[in-house]
Amino acid sequence: MSSSNTYPVFRLQPVPQTEEERLIAKIDAVLPQTQCTKCGYDGCRPYAAAIAKGEAGINQCPPGGDHGIHVLADLLQREYKPLDTTHGIEQPRTVAFIDEPVCIGCTLCIQACPVDAIVGAAKQMHTIVADLCSGCELCVAPCPVDCISMQPVPAEELARDRADQWREQHDLHLFRLERDKWEKQQKTAGAKAPTSPADAGVAEPPAPASTATSQAGLMPLDAKRALIAAAMERARQQREAIKPQNTEALNDATKAKIAAIEARRAKENND
Repeated sequence: MSSSNTYPVFRLQPVPQTEEERLIAKIDAVLPQTQCTKCGYDGCRPYAAAIAKGEAGINQCPPGGDHGIHVLADLLQREYKPLDTTHGIEQPRTVAFIDEPVCIGCTLCIQACPVDAIVGAAKQMHTIVADLCSGCELCVAPCPVDCISMQPVPAEELARDRADQWREQHDLHLFRLERDKWEKQQKTAGAKAPTSPADAGVAEPPAPASTATSQAGLMPLDAKRALIAAAMERARQQREAIKPQNTEALNDATKAKIAAIEARRAKENND
């Protein structure tokens, strides 16, 4: 984390030093990394920390399902317990889909996505980058026009394990939020916010050799970042000129909600 006067710089998760940190890393490594919060925590890593500290059960992760509970039980030498269905039920993996002609460009889904898998801007049509979507479902509830649904993942995609990818996307998401908060604080303070670490005189350290790739045999992190950025840029270019088409058909309550969103966004931009 960065101090209030230091430009935030993204860093990979540090190599665990203490016994507790190593245990948290081991638990986090076997969680599905959907970042869905169904477990009752803000993401997979906070849930892993709670398990390590004895504050949460090993059976609170619906995406991990029965198999995940068995893996955690074996890892931690704890008794197996069936999934606690108060947190949800195990379901086949899905991906979010936006009915684009219905989308009104409110950006609420973008704000809710923990892995930055949604491309769009205010009053511009939004779209899901399917290869980045973790299926967390967090974008569904905020949509004021119910244009987001969860669709089955193709069979060939089910064979892919994207946990490491989603973990990194979530880390980058958290960094982006920290950076945006820092730049807003600088703007409020009247300082000219630098647009890059170099502008701020901060050099990003190289990744430790042990974390240069997510796992042996997987794509190097730099290449993975470039692939993600290229996919998001392609989707942005395809959608930037397309306007929402159904804004005149909204009821008064929805129009009021959108107006409040726009007013809040304008205020934040002017602060």
